Amino acid sequence: MQKLITLLVFAVLALSIAGCHIVYTPDVQQGNLLDKKTVDQLKPGMTKRQVVVLMGSPSVSTPFDQSRWDYVSTQQHRGGPIKVRTFTLTFNNDTLVRTEGDFFAQDAQQLVKDSKKYHTSYPVNETQGDKSKGPDDNKNGGGFGNGDSGDNNGH
Repeated sequence: MQKLITLLVFAVLALSIAGCHIVYTPDVQQGNLLDKKTVDQLKPGMTKRQVVVLMGSPSVSTPFDQSRWDYVSTQQHRGGPIKVRTFTLTFNNDTLVRTEGDFFAQDAQQLVKDSKKYHTSYPVNETQGDKSKGPDDNKNGGGFGNGDSGDNNGH
């Protein structure tokens, strides 16, 4: 009976804390994060390949209508209402003819600024990979390529 009362108290306490929004709710950004400079570089007459190189692949590309690409982005700030933005590109025979819609121009710039303050620098030496040499690696040449099976019993 004592365990049941303790469990009930903890459950009520957890629900009251969750109801007061004391629990951290992160900002959620999904979809294509379009930059104003990138969108300004779009010109009528560009090919689909040029658009993909410039903006990346679209979020929505229907197989039934190859002439329309949608770059969809959603943003939710701390559990608030979800903002949905759609930027649509229209093609005619693989050539860009029209752009319409909106995107997170100012919001995207702020998101990029906010994300940079959380970046940390992890030094990576791509020539060595992720393996570091330990003190025992130099005894046998560092691996199994010299006839050593890795078994210390001589097998």
